Amino acid sequence: MVGDARPTKAPMLKFDNRFLQSLPGDVNTANHSRQVHGAFWSRVAPTPVAEPRLMAYSSEVALMLGVSEAEMHAPEMIPALSGNGVLPGMETYATVYGGHQFGNWAGQLGDGRAILLGEAVTSNGRFEMQLKGAGRTPFSRGADGRAVLRSSIREYLCSEAMHHLGVPTTRALSLVLTGDQVERDMFYDGNAALEPGAIVCRVAPTFIRFGHFELFASRNETALLRQLVDFTITHYFPDIAKGYTDENERILAWFGEVCERTAKLIAEWMRVGFVHGVMNTDNLSILGLTIDYGPYGWVDDFDPGWTPNTTDAGGKRYCFGRQPGIAQWNLARLGDALSTLGIEPASLKAVLEKYETASGLAINRVYSEKFGLYQWQDADGDVMDAAFALLMESEIDMTIFFRALATAEGVEALRDAFYIEGQWLQAREKWVAWFARYTALVSEQNPTSEQELARVNRMRQANPKYVLRNYLAQQAIDAAHAGDYSKIAELLDVMRKPYDDQPGREAFAEKRPDWARTKAGCSMLSCSS
Repeated sequence: MVGDARPTKAPMLKFDNRFLQSLPGDVNTANHSRQVHGAFWSRVAPTPVAEPRLMAYSSEVALMLGVSEAEMHAPEMIPALSGNGVLPGMETYATVYGGHQFGNWAGQLGDGRAILLGEAVTSNGRFEMQLKGAGRTPFSRGADGRAVLRSSIREYLCSEAMHHLGVPTTRALSLVLTGDQVERDMFYDGNAALEPGAIVCRVAPTFIRFGHFELFASRNETALLRQLVDFTITHYFPDIAKGYTDENERILAWFGEVCERTAKLIAEWMRVGFVHGVMNTDNLSILGLTIDYGPYGWVDDFDPGWTPNTTDAGGKRYCFGRQPGIAQWNLARLGDALSTLGIEPASLKAVLEKYETASGLAINRVYSEKFGLYQWQDADGDVMDAAFALLMESEIDMTIFFRALATAEGVEALRDAFYIEGQWLQAREKWVAWFARYTALVSEQNPTSEQELARVNRMRQANPKYVLRNYLAQQAIDAAHAGDYSKIAELLDVMRKPYDDQPGREAFAEKRPDWARTKAGCSMLSCSS
């Protein structure tokens, strides 16, 4: 308990804050921006808000935490989810970490607008709860520590949408409107404006990032780095903790597991057409979860070079097609940090090389699933590469194309995936030739009707009909700004079953409309989005 935060009487959650108990904290309890040394965390109380209102919550996440619907609406809960109070056992704090941002070392970063509430112990496991937008911390670097409604809606919706797509992710319990106004310059172009403030309660087994390890290594705080590595392996990788007695071997095995989880995560991003937008090392989870939903986007027309982040528009460092390689680069920086523990760089390099293999296997697997093929073969790769080449020649909607391909009996079934009719007419003969190659390959692998049905079902489970398209999220945001919050719940409800047809909801599966091509929030996003 810190500051003015007073515990309530509601016993709805049980907390066991082992991060605070196991790792040293900041002796300075003042809440002002500063460099924090010799500690993993700083106690800090959320900044109270004027008029908190629960706009939305995920019933699935509440159930995971063991919180009932009635408890979500209890008088004690809204203060806890807005930073105006704490539940019994909650302890509020922010963690310190560093990171490489756009390839450059940024030094100390830390939880600048996220405040942890502690670790809830449930029948489903342990989960850290964190308020994003809860006010200043020692790591805010002069910022206000707040979040605006539009970015909070995007984080809330995408966290849950990704989970239902089967992509490893942090979760979102709640979305709270604060009643305060927050000043933001959305595109850093001198056009600051006041916007409604909001807070998302994020949930994950841990929010430890690559950058946590990097910071202590950069400061030569080897003892603290070793302590963090031991804590992480012991509590989040217990099989590795039990399986190795030699410390260096244990760390190398753990690093290999992080590499493998990251490879699988990025492959899932590629499968569903997700672009994170800002893959700095401080934005990668040590558990292989999608973390920090900022200027993310969903690929509409297939383009490996597309990035939703206007800050990245020139270099396209974090564009769709570069995500696997950037993950490898980030893992190399984690390896650099671990080398300061006395581990041979050659051993770390050998483990890192396995990422490339794991990434290739994972991506080949997900694309084989998308094309309805049993497993990766060289001949299959030729057919897939030919499809990708054709997809890049025209504006073709990635999600609609692959969904249609599952049941396509002729090439005309792919027509609706084209954004421009003239481009379809120009490319049709090329697609006829490709489709003949593809159907021949599919028929060879699925000679019976039972096998063909199984193939279609596999493809439909690999290729969602519904994804959180940028314009859909923006429509929910626009409605919320107008006072209509129902669109948030409706959109989330659609995203709960992304692989089902959902009759009557076809509008949520339509191509990007023309008005969204240049609209802020749809095609243009920034780290302030």
